[in-house]
Amino acid sequence: MGHSRGRRTQSERDAITVEIGYALASAVFAAAVLFGVLAGPALLFDLPTTVEKVLLATGTVLAATLFFLRVISVLVRFRQGPQPSQPGRTRPDS
Repeated sequence: MGHSRGRRTQSERDAITVEIGYALASAVFAAAVLFGVLAGPALLFDLPTTVEKVLLATGTVLAATLFFLRVISVLVRFRQGPQPSQPGRTRPDS
C-alpha cells in the first residue's frame, strides 16, 4: 500500500480496517485450534494432575505465541503491498 504525504483516503482506511479484522479473526481461530489440540485432552479426559497442568500451560503459551505471530505476519504482509501477478515479465503481452 502506497503512502501519500497527505491523509489516507477512505478506501485505504477501509482496507486497513478489513486487514486488521482479518488478522485478528484468523489469529483467534488458529490459536483456538492449537489450544484445543494441546489442552483438549486435559479438559476431556481424567489425566494425572501434573500432565493436565503441563498440557494446559503448554497450550496457553503456544496459543498466545501463535496469536501474536499470526497478527504480526498478516499485518507485515499487508504493509508490503501486493505481489506482481507475473514476476519477471517485462511486457504485458509476453
